[in-house]
Formats: sequence, C-alpha cells, structure tokens
Amino acid sequence: MLSRIAESMFWIGRYVERAEDTARILDVQTSLLIEDATLDVDETCHGLLSIMGVEDAPDHVDLSHVLSTLAYDLASPVSIAAAIAAARESARRARETLSVPLWEAINTTYRDILSGQFGARRTPHVFQWVRERAALINGTADATMTRDEGWQFLMLGRCIERADMTSRLVATASVTSGTSDQWTSTLRACGAYEAFLRTYRGLSTERAAAEFLLLDRLFPRSVVFSLNRAEQCLDNLEASGSSGQRAGFQNEAQRLLGRTRAELEYRSLSDVVADLPTEMERLQRTCALATEAVTRRFFAGAEALAWHGMGGA
Repeated sequence: MLSRIAESMFWIGRYVERAEDTARILDVQTSLLIEDATLDVDETCHGLLSIMGVEDAPDHVDLSHVLSTLAYDLASPVSIAAAIAAARESARRARETLSVPLWEAINTTYRDILSGQFGARRTPHVFQWVRERAALINGTADATMTRDEGWQFLMLGRCIERADMTSRLVATASVTSGTSDQWTSTLRACGAYEAFLRTYRGLSTERAAAEFLLLDRLFPRSVVFSLNRAEQCLDNLEASGSSGQRAGFQNEAQRLLGRTRAELEYRSLSDVVADLPTEMERLQRTCALATEAVTRRFFAGAEALAWHGMGGA
C-alpha cells in the first residue's frame, strides 16, 4: 500500500478520535465547573490545559479561554476544530481510497467549521454535535470500507488515540479528586456508566471506576482494550507483509504497546492507582513513541510527523 495513503488513513483515525475525546473531556470538566462551586476555576483550567498538552498558558485562565484553545480556535493545534480540519486534509490526500459516503461525512463536518456554524454552538450542545459527527464518520467507515490494509491503518490510529485520550480522561478525574461525582462524570463521558454499573453491580468507587476504564478487556474505550486492538492491527499489517517472523517482534510499535498493556494488566491495581497522573503520563508517552515507530516503519519517516505537527502528542 502506498505510504501516503497508509499515513492518511492512520491520521484520519487519530484525528476523528481526538476530536471526539476532546469533546468528551471538555464536557466532563465544564459540567463539573458549573455544578461544583467548590472547585477553583483557575486551577482546574490550568490543570486541564496541562493534561491536554498546552504548556504556554497565561498565568490566569478562565473557562472561555479553555474553550477557545481546546474547542473553537482553528489555529490552536490541540483544538477540536483543528483536529477536524486535519482529518479532512488527510481524507483529501487519500480521496481515491475513501468511499463516497465516508468522504462526504468528513467533508460536511469540516464545512461546519468553515461556515462558522461550529463556533456559534455553545456548551454542552457543541460537545454533543462533535460526538454525533464522530459517530457518523466512524459508523460510515465501518459500513463502507473493506477490511484491507487501509482499514487496519484507520483502526490502528483510532485505537492508539483512544488509549491516549482515555488516559487523559482518567488523569482529569484524578486531578479533580475529592469532588462528589468526578468519576461518575468521567464514566459518562466515555459512554461507560451503564456498562460499569452492570459490571460492578451498582457499586461505584473511584478504584472500581479507574479499574474499569484502564483494565476492562470487554469495554471498547478501556485502555487495555484499545492497546490490544492496536496490537492486533499491527499484527495483521505485519502478516500481510509476509515477514515470516516466528520469534519476538521486529515492529517497535508492537513491542511498546504490548509491554505497556502487559504492565497494566499484570501489575497490582493498587500500584497503578497510587499515582494515576504519573502512570497516565507514561501511557501517553508510550502512545507518542508508538506513533513515531509506526511512522518510521510504514510511512515517510520524519517528514510524516512534521506534516502532522502534533505528532503523537
């Protein structure tokens, strides 16, 4: 498969997932700030910007600054608008391989950004709109794409990004620990609340919520599930190349993701939750390194990462 097409499919998966999960994180945090008067707005906003990779925030920030930086500003590389625009650019580069319905779903979402309709939406409706558009794009891809190499790269990008962003959601919950319903809100943001209650028979604790979002093997937004699916995609891509590898892994991305998944699954849960922000930062670094490894092995090396700007961040 042409590296240009493979790269574009990978980043479509990542950018669409990034837009959706950023909307989920913002939905949680804006709800908490509105509902819990005890939260320090400036501290919470700084924490949120830091978790999302913004390091040059001004000394004093408020919710409007956060929403501009992480949602509406097309010039901000970490915003929802920028992620949708980048997904559309990747789709344009791979236009000949996309189905017409998938291209139209991505393109019409992007046109909402250009027309100003996206910027006119306010919370919480803007977050619902982003989730619905991401579901439309992902559902259209699921229904109209053959399960060839292009599909594997799309799913690989989606799963790496999902593991990264779920870790950020868990980190935001741990940073705001002490509020009455931060973990409930985080579970709802992941679409996990009902599944969590069924799994744990209604027993809701911080430890159980963290365990579910990190380690559950059956819930599609858990970190372990996402890492496992990413490994499967890499295994399928290596098999399609007929590498004949019978021992170990030549693919550095497989090695990174597999080691991280094994560490999460086989370590004591108490060790993992003892310092969740640090553990989630390690996981995010792994996702960034895995992205670099995928780029070196399948795409155009450093040029591909430079084109996408954010890289694996």
